[in-house]
Amino acid sequence: MRGFSKGCAALAVLLLSACQPAEKVTPALWQVDGPGGQRAWLLGTIHALERPVDWRSAKVDTALAGADRVVLEVARIDDTAGMAMAFAALGTAQTSVPLRSRVPAHALANYDRYLKSYGIDEQALAGQETWSAALILAQAAQQAQGSEAENGVDRAVAQAAGRRPVEEFEGADTQLKIFDALPEAEQRDLLAAVVSASREQNARETRALRQAWAKGDVQALTRETQSGLLADPELRAALLVGRNKAWTGQVLAMLRRGQRPFVAVGTAHLAGPDGLPAMLAAGGYRVTRLQ
Repeated sequence: MRGFSKGCAALAVLLLSACQPAEKVTPALWQVDGPGGQRAWLLGTIHALERPVDWRSAKVDTALAGADRVVLEVARIDDTAGMAMAFAALGTAQTSVPLRSRVPAHALANYDRYLKSYGIDEQALAGQETWSAALILAQAAQQAQGSEAENGVDRAVAQAAGRRPVEEFEGADTQLKIFDALPEAEQRDLLAAVVSASREQNARETRALRQAWAKGDVQALTRETQSGLLADPELRAALLVGRNKAWTGQVLAMLRRGQRPFVAVGTAHLAGPDGLPAMLAAGGYRVTRLQ
């Protein structure tokens, strides 16, 4: 068709994409009931996606309607500037040892391959703590696959809270301090774990995790929480199990106060014997899978 420019064609594609309905997903959802009528809900989220999805269902909406507050890992989930400031404050290296010298010897080849694969200039990592460099490298893989935090379900849940207060288990500063408090040996293990996967492997694993989350496949999610960096006992204790224990204590305190929280956290925190549903059940509460 004459006069139909490339710019018009691109605009047409964008308009058509905007008209396409969001993908329907059914993430895992639990209801927690106590002997005195206490009630809470647990929804597994995913922190970054390629595009927004339709995560609402009749069961999710009923849970939200019954809740008096929403609880996230980080309440101000859209405060990217604040998160960046916290990251810069904690992630700046307190050592003059070059990052390359902190990469475990067995991981150096993987490290070089990873930088080349994602087009990362090693100088961009200069001045970073070992853990913060590992997170920067992990984020590079996420962005290469098109996943963006803006499309994460945590943000959508915060928006769905309406007039309900949005509370947090940790906050960005506390989250980062967990990484910062890791012994240097564990930080190096974290870095080695991040660079161990090829670009293709990262893409496959991200797709598999996303599909498992979208279907609420808790068995697959449990397997994911037992592999990769979470297979390291010390990292697992610091990054998963210890946090889950702390969050369980916070949920129990809310229930004892008669509050009815709708809890939405990364789905890995809800899977397996170390997940919040299992810990709450061990605390004497009835935990029922709704979705």
